[in-house]
Amino acid sequence: MSKVSIGFRGWRFDEDEVFDEHGDYRDFDEMPDDASARLQRLPALMDRPCDACYLLHGDDDTSRNTPAAVYGEPRAEVLLCAEHEVDFYYWFLEAGGEQYRGTEEFQEAFREWFADGERAPEWYDGPEHVATDPEQTPNPDIPDPEIHNVELPEDEQAGIDLRPEIEDADELDLDLDADYPTSDE
Repeated sequence: MSKVSIGFRGWRFDEDEVFDEHGDYRDFDEMPDDASARLQRLPALMDRPCDACYLLHGDDDTSRNTPAAVYGEPRAEVLLCAEHEVDFYYWFLEAGGEQYRGTEEFQEAFREWFADGERAPEWYDGPEHVATDPEQTPNPDIPDPEIHNVELPEDEQAGIDLRPEIEDADELDLDLDADYPTSDE
């Protein structure tokens, strides 16, 4: 049984657990829970920036790199571009990051280390990656929560409704005809 990465380096899947005998993705309920959870998490990660780039550049999209790798557990993962992946490997393999493996603190521990100015030394290369047949991986049929109205986990639901509960809208001083700035401006 060989291991494959799907979408990003880092998370590795046993081919036989994810693909059927025809090379198509199995249904999620046919996969082990861990593989199913990670595959279902991938679409939410695709539009996020590299964690290290975000710490350096904030919302400046032009200065951030696209993630190439994901490490950690779903919802406590670290996304990294190729440039910052070496910093992650140094943190994990040389600077004590391995103690956070499999924990909810994994993501925050790396972010704190990086935000404190820590980096891999220039001589540190980290492991080499070998990509074989990346075009041969089929696209998974993963439902988009916004399109298919998939029920979100309870811990993510709380962050969705940003509107206050209003019993009488007339009591608020709102100008509904005003042009308010958007996140794109």
